Amino acid sequence: MKIIGISGSPIADSNTDRAVKAVLEATGVRKREFVKLSELTVAPCDACLGCVATNRCVLGDDGVKLADRVYKADAIVIGGYTPYGTIDSRTKAFLERLYPLRHRHGLLAGKPGAAVVTCATPLERPELPPSCENGLAAIRTFMQAENMRYVGGVAVLGNLPCVRCGAGQCGVSGLKMLYGPEAEVETVGIRKLEDDLQTMAALEKLGEEIIRACYGG
Repeated sequence: MKIIGISGSPIADSNTDRAVKAVLEATGVRKREFVKLSELTVAPCDACLGCVATNRCVLGDDGVKLADRVYKADAIVIGGYTPYGTIDSRTKAFLERLYPLRHRHGLLAGKPGAAVVTCATPLERPELPPSCENGLAAIRTFMQAENMRYVGGVAVLGNLPCVRCGAGQCGVSGLKMLYGPEAEVETVGIRKLEDDLQTMAALEKLGEEIIRACYGG
């Protein structure tokens, strides 16, 4: 058995990366592969339908081989983050490039899949856009459209780019929008996935659900 995990985060060793890896590890499967999309070239779908006859994309980039690896895996974990309140462009392009697998055969049908999405919007701020919900919904909708077996998703509270920017607390800082006019990096802090024990437990449970689904549970 093999499980593949995909991260759309371009940041090295990001919370999103580590969340996907935590789910992979929790499956207990020996053959598990982690893929970081920023290390590949995966263009968005051109909607040319050149893949209908072959179930293979005609674009000559890394997306073709990656789709093959997803098809051959027994389950998939997709991790993304939410710039501007929805799923990031790399993850979205990757999802689009799995479209060739659906024609005539539905090659992903029945495959267990799970989602991990990192966002910076505090869940206790209902007046703000539901970033994590939007990101999870994008991945869940893809899996449902492909007749995959969506086993669940986990929202991870991450960090705004403002905490790494280095330009100071400017007038358009997301910190101010989310945490108030007096907010600063020092007062908000930088979140590390492993410090959130509740989320870590949810990721572990998600891994267990994936392996249960692989065995028909």
